[in-house]
Amino acid sequence: MAFINFIVFLAVTGYAVYLFAHLIYSRVTFIKLGKKSDLKQDTKQRLHEILVNVFGQKKLMKDPKSGLMHVIMFYGFIILQFGAIELIIKGFVKGFTYPIGGAHHFFSMSQEITTLLVLLAVGYAFYRRYVEKLPRLKRGLKSGLVIIFLTVLMLSIFLSLAFEQIWIGYEGFLGFAPISSVIAGLFSSMSPEAGAVLFYIFWWVHLLTLLTFLVYVPQSKHAHLLFAPVNVALRDTKPVGKLTSIDFEDETQEVYGVGRIEDFRQNQLIDLYACVECGRCTNMCPASGTGKTLSPMDLIVKMRDHLTEKGAVVTSRTPWMPNFAFPNNKGNHLAMQASEVAATSEGSAVEALEYDVNLIGDVITEEELWACTTCRNCEDQCPVANEHVEKIVDMRRYLVLTEGTMPHEATRYFQNIERQSNPWGINRKERIKWRDERRDIEVPTVAEVEEFEYLFWVGSMGAFDKRSQKIAQSFAKIMNVAGVKFAILGNDERNSGDTARRMGNEFLFQQLAQENIGNFQACEVRKIVTIDPHAYNTFKHEYPEFGLEAEVYHHTELIYQLIKEGRIKPTKQVKEAIAYHDSCYLGRYNDIFDLPRQILKSIPGVEVLEMERNREDAMCCGAGGGMMWMEETQGKRVNVERTEQALRLNPTTIGSNCPYCLTMLSDGTKAKEMEEQVKTLDIAEIVEKSL
Repeated sequence: MAFINFIVFLAVTGYAVYLFAHLIYSRVTFIKLGKKSDLKQDTKQRLHEILVNVFGQKKLMKDPKSGLMHVIMFYGFIILQFGAIELIIKGFVKGFTYPIGGAHHFFSMSQEITTLLVLLAVGYAFYRRYVEKLPRLKRGLKSGLVIIFLTVLMLSIFLSLAFEQIWIGYEGFLGFAPISSVIAGLFSSMSPEAGAVLFYIFWWVHLLTLLTFLVYVPQSKHAHLLFAPVNVALRDTKPVGKLTSIDFEDETQEVYGVGRIEDFRQNQLIDLYACVECGRCTNMCPASGTGKTLSPMDLIVKMRDHLTEKGAVVTSRTPWMPNFAFPNNKGNHLAMQASEVAATSEGSAVEALEYDVNLIGDVITEEELWACTTCRNCEDQCPVANEHVEKIVDMRRYLVLTEGTMPHEATRYFQNIERQSNPWGINRKERIKWRDERRDIEVPTVAEVEEFEYLFWVGSMGAFDKRSQKIAQSFAKIMNVAGVKFAILGNDERNSGDTARRMGNEFLFQQLAQENIGNFQACEVRKIVTIDPHAYNTFKHEYPEFGLEAEVYHHTELIYQLIKEGRIKPTKQVKEAIAYHDSCYLGRYNDIFDLPRQILKSIPGVEVLEMERNREDAMCCGAGGGMMWMEETQGKRVNVERTEQALRLNPTTIGSNCPYCLTMLSDGTKAKEMEEQVKTLDIAEIVEKSL
């Protein structure tokens, strides 16, 4: 009997492992359809990411409740693997235990306590999904399968161990096996033979459930158990949000951007199978939260399913196993057709099968792509290090540079930048006029001074937008008071190109970058300071690739430094209750959260109010990714939603550090008819009031 049991075990386990290996190999093959990734080695940083985000579960703990639940499951399964091996051996060797002497009692207790904790965590997972009905979580049988698997696995451990005790001789309550011995006590009158039968029943239930789960994992969202650690390890180690450049000098390149799933880089495609479908990204997305088509989670899931289907055609590998369990699956059907085509004809199986599903249009709509504000709320929340924004920008690049398809507002924006180097198409010779609006400030150009320490990059908003000009003037006044030697480029300043890049016009961005860097070099610029977080981010992280060698500062960094050095002293009382808004490109992109708050707290009379969504979780104002220049035609306006969040605090002022944010929040107060009661001010304006 034992021999037959062993043979059946080998056959069943061998088949399950074969299916598992086939499924993993299929998905790895699909990923390899993508372009090769040019990753830096950066071993130290990659190890740090693994320690912090895989073993430390840092991102998961952003939601403490579900985070703790996942930590228990993650480490519980690692611990329980040692017990699982012992349990399997028990099926062949009666009463087997690891030969570790008295320490085995501690081992047994740790296994039972861990099993109980995992069972409780599974129960809480059921509660969160089906009782509490957390909006970001999907419901249904498919979503609940893993809960069933895990519940059966944990219960079968207890029942197997309980009936083993009856089989080998029940000894009463055991302190090192508190749960299984209590269960065994309920059946203490049972004969050892009956105990043996029930042991093997639950032993096989445990084994078959474990092997079924093994085969199920690669075919479900739980593939993240395998791909997420790899995804964290192989993610780009460049600064967060930094986009990959297009080499326009490569004459072999006929298509720019990503129009096919296989045009993504391989490490980008790992993202798709790493997705856990937890919905955290969509839950925080400003577009999704205000009724737009875009859902970052659905974007990834749809691309994953598309890659699986197209990969099945290209490689002729069935993506779902076993076949009898998925007889009508589209991927399997396509794979079998592709296999037949490959055996009977020459040429591409994709063409022969007329697999004409387009990534943009059929899988991902243009409306989804143009709804993104590039705020990175989704990426900041993702526990498996998925990067949504660059994928969206890559597809925008395809639409703009290859197809020439874009919203008419984007076309107008690009034309104005190309002709006058500002979004409105205002004569570029008027760029310098902002400095003449106030007689109490001195703002020289580089041509008007012999030397300067900082080049003040005013930006298109500061130079042309009437409201943002006040920010530039206040900051100039602060630098005058502090005795900072600075200069501006004046009419020689161009647009930074950041927005054009995020909107998909990489060619225009690179052209502007090269012109700006040429100007910087001609003026021997060593330090740049700007009021625009978008320009700050692109100068600091993206321009160096094109030759910029300069220190880059945001104006809040310089203001804080001047206060710290005592060069400016905010002494006048400013009685304002300020709801402070974190801009995306200063906050999530550059991790600057404390400095602006410290500046505000240094001003007498200022009370800083924190919105519910603040710091890393702060909601976008709605201007990023080119949305400042395009109409929102779906749902609620993002800036109105963010303004409402600020107004709930009953502030007298909404404070910001970005001219784009300030414009959007100002428009928000007007939309809510609160502009008379609540002011919108930049930090520089607030500081100037106190000097």
